Amino acid sequence: MKAIASFIILGLFVAVSPVYAEDVFDGTKPLLCASIEALDCDPGTECERGIPEVMGAPKFLRINFAKNEIAGPVRTTKIRSMEKDDDQIVLQGNELGLGWTLALDRDTGNMRITFARWDASFIIFGSCTSQFLNE
Repeated sequence: MKAIASFIILGLFVAVSPVYAEDVFDGTKPLLCASIEALDCDPGTECERGIPEVMGAPKFLRINFAKNEIAGPVRTTKIRSMEKDDDQIVLQGNELGLGWTLALDRDTGNMRITFARWDASFIIFGSCTSQFLNE
C-alpha cells in the first residue's frame, strides 16, 4: 500500500513540476510574463499596493532574449545588460527616465521588476512562462 501511495505522490509531483511542464528559463527561449501585484514606494511612508495595470504597468510582457528586448502592448524597451547564474537571470535597462531591473527565478519563472529614479520607485511581482509562445 505504501508503494502505491509513493507512486501516486511521485506522479503528482511530476505532473506539477516546472521541468515536466517544459518551461525553459535559461535565457534562450522567449517568455510571456504576467504582472500580478505592484508596489509604489516613497521614503518614510508605507508602500502602496495595487494592481499593476492601474499603476501604469502592462498586464503582460514578452521577453525576447534573441532581440535583447522586452515588449509590452504600448512600447518596447532594449535590454542593456543580462547576467545569469544558477539561480536567476537579471536584466537591466531604462525606460521613460526610470532605471529598471528584472530578476527571473530560473526554477519557477517568478519575477520581480524594480523601477527607480530619484523621486520614484516601483516594484512589480509576476510570473513568466515559455509555453504559450510560438517564436
